[in-house]
Amino acid sequence: MSTSELCHMFEIWGYTFVDLKRTEGRIEVVISQNPKTLRCPVCHSRHVIRRGTYPRRFRGIPVGRTPVDIVLDVVRVECQDCGVVRQVGVKFAEERRSYTRAFERLVLDLSKCMTIDGVARYLGASWDLIKDIQKRSLTRRFRRIKLKGLRYLAIDELCVGRGHRYLTVVLDLVSGAVVFVGNGKGAEALEPFWRRLRRAGARIKAVAMDMSPAYIGAVTTHLPKAAIVFDHFHVVKLFNEKLTELRRALYREAKDLRHKKVLKGTRWLLLKNPENLSEDGEEEKRLQEALRLNEPLAIAYYLKEDLRQVWEQYDKKGARDVLRDWIRRAQASGIRMLVQFAHTLAAHRTGILAFYDHNAISTGPLEGTNTKIRVLQHNSYGFRDMEFFKLKIYALHEAKLELIG
Repeated sequence: MSTSELCHMFEIWGYTFVDLKRTEGRIEVVISQNPKTLRCPVCHSRHVIRRGTYPRRFRGIPVGRTPVDIVLDVVRVECQDCGVVRQVGVKFAEERRSYTRAFERLVLDLSKCMTIDGVARYLGASWDLIKDIQKRSLTRRFRRIKLKGLRYLAIDELCVGRGHRYLTVVLDLVSGAVVFVGNGKGAEALEPFWRRLRRAGARIKAVAMDMSPAYIGAVTTHLPKAAIVFDHFHVVKLFNEKLTELRRALYREAKDLRHKKVLKGTRWLLLKNPENLSEDGEEEKRLQEALRLNEPLAIAYYLKEDLRQVWEQYDKKGARDVLRDWIRRAQASGIRMLVQFAHTLAAHRTGILAFYDHNAISTGPLEGTNTKIRVLQHNSYGFRDMEFFKLKIYALHEAKLELIG
């Protein structure tokens, strides 16, 4: 092998080929450095004196499935200008790394379509080595995420493990990229994000979130000029939870066994949208029977359907009228659950109607991202390194889904 072939095959430039050996199913490429290219690693002076060598072995690009080791005696020099005694830098590898830059690029390319375990098996490397290369690359790219251009945000928490382990995720609604992942949930998890946001000088126009008092207080305190938009998905979800509680209460209070039998198993029928009921009509028949026998349940169910109309109007004025009418009807029903929920909507009226002032933003994109995070966690069988898990979340918007088979 010539020096020119060494350069083109293994992307090692500025070194001289010495020997090639094949031992125990591996290829060893022995190289050396030209004495004329020796420089001080601190001041880059040419006035250096050799003070011995230190043998090092680097993992290079494999030939087929055969691993390749680059063997180099790294020269130790004494600088006559600055006086330091140190090993010269290795041009084709990062400092303190046992693999070449070309090998690192190969690992990152394979990682786009393979798991860590798959890449490790294919290259005959350790799982920890492949994970370390991925983590270092992600750290370089996402250590300092630019926040200055942020305008619209979505905030939500995500359960990521047993024992109520949570992460708080902040999403840029314009680019779809995750810009912050905090430990835990609530206002405390967002404190590092507010500090970075202030330093970046971002001008946030609106924040989409649920009706969590902790998030409301945090956004009001740190972003007083930003509008709060309560996501319609969470509002409807909260009402569905109350509707489920009402059904359970009615089931417990029912004296007639026939009423109990009709109410039992109707939870999902109550939560389904009418257009999603089965085409054979059986589900609709069961639902109508349950509503006919329970007036409070029927009132709550039809109000649930009307609640969605708040976010389906042409303008804010129409939505305000629909919301006002819904609150009035719920309060007039006399049903405790509906009266309490009407008070909740009245207290958050401004945030609900802000949906029409800011391009109809919602936490929908963030809910999609949370689903991707769960899939990522499931496919990886969990993450022992939480920092690595966060870095993978930051890179989620770059992932491409492929249909196989």
